[in-house]
Amino acid sequence: MSRYPIPARVHRVEETCQRSRFITTLAHAPDAVAAHAFVAAIRDEMPDATHHCWAFVAGPPGSTAHIGMSDDGEPHGTAGRPMLTALLHGGVGDVVAVCTRYYGGVKLGMGGLGRAYGSGVASALDTLPTEERVDRKALDIVTGYPHIDALQRLVADLELPVLQEDFGAEIRIRIDAPVDEVEVLRSRIVDLTRGQARVREVD
Repeated sequence: MSRYPIPARVHRVEETCQRSRFITTLAHAPDAVAAHAFVAAIRDEMPDATHHCWAFVAGPPGSTAHIGMSDDGEPHGTAGRPMLTALLHGGVGDVVAVCTRYYGGVKLGMGGLGRAYGSGVASALDTLPTEERVDRKALDIVTGYPHIDALQRLVADLELPVLQEDFGAEIRIRIDAPVDEVEVLRSRIVDLTRGQARVREVD
């Protein structure tokens, strides 16, 4: 997937279950390093909590290529797994969830813990502000001066970021384009310049 929703900012919800407080915090995590750094930040923020259970999906929604989870001292399978399941079905990618528990003195049992941790993540996802992640590719466009005005209008109309411009014997413009629009954009540029422009993907 070259486009998918990701968290727009850190988002937090809180629920109380049998006097235990469950504070679920979601954030953007494009990779495992970012996910673990966020977990550490939550631990530093709330050092007196009983548990900081977590899960992350680094990649498109539902992808299991780069995932992680931890029960952080809760009975095995009662926290990290239900949290990860909620993330994988939440329709959001590149996301980490930390569920911080302050124990309230009442044991919830295996089933109760699983429901509490899974519910916390599901509730946070329901109200999570998101933005679109777009895979992008740099393109070099080389053309003659007669086509510069039309080319610059096209780039401006499509709101494509210009990374570099060089004006020599020919004009070279490097733009940042969405990966899933590269071929259509290439065709438009070739048509616009009557086949005079050269378009090359930049590694």
